[in-house]
Amino acid sequence: MLHRLLYIFGIILLSLTSAFAQYSIKGRVVDVKDQQLDAVDVFIKSKALKVSTNNKGEFIIDGLSNGNYVVGVFKYGFSPIEKTVTVENENQTINFTLKPLETVLDEVNITDASTTAEIKRLEAVVGTSIYEGKKSEVILVDNLTANLATNNSRQVYNRVPGLNIWESDGAGIQLGIGGRGLSPNRTSNFNTRQNGYDIAADALGYPESYYTPPMEAVEEVQIVRGAASLQYGTQFGGLLNFKMKRGNTEKPFEFTTRQTVGSFGLFNSFNSIGGQKGKVNYYAMYQYKKGEGWRPNSDFNVNTVFTGVQYDVTDKFKIGVEITHMDYLAQQPGGLTDDEFYRDPRASYTDQNWFKVNWNIASVNFQYQFTPKAKIEMRNFGLLASRDALGINLNKLDPYNEPRLLVADEFRNVGTEIRYMQHYDLKGKPSVFVIGSRLYHGNDDKKQGDASDGNDAKFEFSHPDSLLSDHNFRINNYAFFAENIFQINDKFSITPGIRFEYIQTTGKGYYQQTFFEPGDDGLIEEITRPIEDNINNTRNIFIAGVGFSYKPIQDLEVYANISQNYRAITYSDLRSLNTNVRIDPNLKDEKGYSADLGLRGTLPWLNYDVSTFYLRYNDKIGLANPANPIRTNIADAYTLGIESYTEIKWMDIFSPLSDYHFNLFANVAFIRGKYISEDRVYDGKNVELVPPFNIKTGINAGYKSFNLSLQYTYVEKHYTDAANTEEPLADAVYGPIPSYYVMDLSAKYSFKWFGIELGINNLTDNMYFTRRATGYPGPGIIPSDGRNYYFTLQFKI
Repeated sequence: MLHRLLYIFGIILLSLTSAFAQYSIKGRVVDVKDQQLDAVDVFIKSKALKVSTNNKGEFIIDGLSNGNYVVGVFKYGFSPIEKTVTVENENQTINFTLKPLETVLDEVNITDASTTAEIKRLEAVVGTSIYEGKKSEVILVDNLTANLATNNSRQVYNRVPGLNIWESDGAGIQLGIGGRGLSPNRTSNFNTRQNGYDIAADALGYPESYYTPPMEAVEEVQIVRGAASLQYGTQFGGLLNFKMKRGNTEKPFEFTTRQTVGSFGLFNSFNSIGGQKGKVNYYAMYQYKKGEGWRPNSDFNVNTVFTGVQYDVTDKFKIGVEITHMDYLAQQPGGLTDDEFYRDPRASYTDQNWFKVNWNIASVNFQYQFTPKAKIEMRNFGLLASRDALGINLNKLDPYNEPRLLVADEFRNVGTEIRYMQHYDLKGKPSVFVIGSRLYHGNDDKKQGDASDGNDAKFEFSHPDSLLSDHNFRINNYAFFAENIFQINDKFSITPGIRFEYIQTTGKGYYQQTFFEPGDDGLIEEITRPIEDNINNTRNIFIAGVGFSYKPIQDLEVYANISQNYRAITYSDLRSLNTNVRIDPNLKDEKGYSADLGLRGTLPWLNYDVSTFYLRYNDKIGLANPANPIRTNIADAYTLGIESYTEIKWMDIFSPLSDYHFNLFANVAFIRGKYISEDRVYDGKNVELVPPFNIKTGINAGYKSFNLSLQYTYVEKHYTDAANTEEPLADAVYGPIPSYYVMDLSAKYSFKWFGIELGINNLTDNMYFTRRATGYPGPGIIPSDGRNYYFTLQFKI
């Protein structure tokens, strides 16, 4: 017994010795005139280690074991340098001399080179955008161990705190995320973009996203919270940008194919080509996905194409062209009442509902670098798209012997955004200025009317000359913004910004309205007449904000920001024939502001971001009066809370160069939202769609190219309407979302050109739901998928 104790004690002693036997690399960075350079990025390429020089040009990187390290230094306007350093039982010193750039080079993107990093934060300046003092997350998609074939949102966004995720379909065709009391419905409260340009139906008039890029084609998902309103527009949620992959810059041609099969007839085929030939970089992908769905009447077929080409005309001038196409047809099994859900959550009581989308986006991007410190960028984009919803938009309590309703939208949008960025010195300190403008025109032809009473996917009006409503909605938007980083000293910066928006919303058309009048025989008759519509709403919006960043020591930042927000009334707010919800004709725009205060940083073994926020809405729009449902400005409201993310890399504590990794992460959010109203029905009630407690936690472990991920998600009970309806109504549109938990297990292995991925989603086969739909794809409860499996093979040549 004694010898076993001594053996265990010896192992512990050796581990502790390894942990504390660590060394450092220090040095100084100067220019060719031997002047010290501050704020220089100094990084080790093979590890998640990066520091910045102080005002004396000095740096130190701690926590290193014996071994060879490639140390690089980078500062904007200078040529980057790399040197190899050998650490062997003592600290090392190395100095660098940077030379000014003779030619213009691309910015160096310094990221964690380890294969286990799944999230990072945006640098203070990226491209022509400023993110200093803002709360941001960047999801590194290639490093995820997740079901990418179905864009599994629980796994993809598992390290972004505070998000409420709707699981409307198990195929990941549409993304539904919201945060801080904002509806997740088709991510409509985020300014959703792809490579910096709009992909939603209409950023202001109809901000719902029917197209979500396939995660297998995405390099990064960038999320910036409410303070993004100054540079990207007025949505309360902030920015959601999908950065697509580019061709391999080290090969003229590379082919990747990923074939996935899964439960319920899932088949996903993803294929891409890309490469770099001289001054031309290209990337193209095609995805085909089909399945039968967890519930009956849930078949779907999806086709997605993306092509991007970038041509470096000169060292200073670049042109990029991108084209995106996505089409899909999906049958919708409809919603369930509470009794139906608890009796059989897989049941479907209709085969008449269908949804069809055809999405086409084009973008032309110009970049010109005047000097190493000044650049301009112009993005031109256009959208030609349609979405058609066909079905019985009624609850099961209503008879099905009526014609189906067809709601058809056609979108034709164009826009241009121009940004100019200038780096300059102010009193010897580096500062950055960005100014930009936006011109945008949105056009939506929206028709609603009766269709056939069959069960086929026939998207045709049965009476095209007598529709229930027919409108042409238009948005004209002109915007101007400016933002500047003022570096007060080596540790503290202030970033103020302003934005001006001109928004003009117009609508012309008609809708049918029913009257009850006495007839010739004196009896009351039901009469339907068309009512002419002419909507014209023009407003000028000015918003402002400011951000603060304080970095007392290396790898630690205290950040804060406050920014005004604004949300315009959407087309759906203006005219909708949803029989389950009426629209208040006196709806007003929402106004408010958001504020963040947080602490974040990184160590070789630790990544953390803990923040508190306050989000204020004035005239918040929501669902009111369950007895007579209406969408209206309920009252002023606020949400506040704590959002935290922490990841510990246990193996890097004791053995930084080990091929093994064992990471533990926790994403925890405590959020409260309350209404402030003179109406007793709503005053003090919880803001809908705000889970008070939302946690995602798990482990990520593996050896070299093998990785295993286990994730646990828990979401606490919350409400779907402002009155906080406790007892679900018979139609299931109003009522709470009960607390639920779900677990996901995934694994992947790669070897040179070959890879395998597999997993089990909803490991414990929990029956739960995240949404009560007022219309399509319901109405009623939309159950989440039960236990399902997937298996992926990847080949890359």
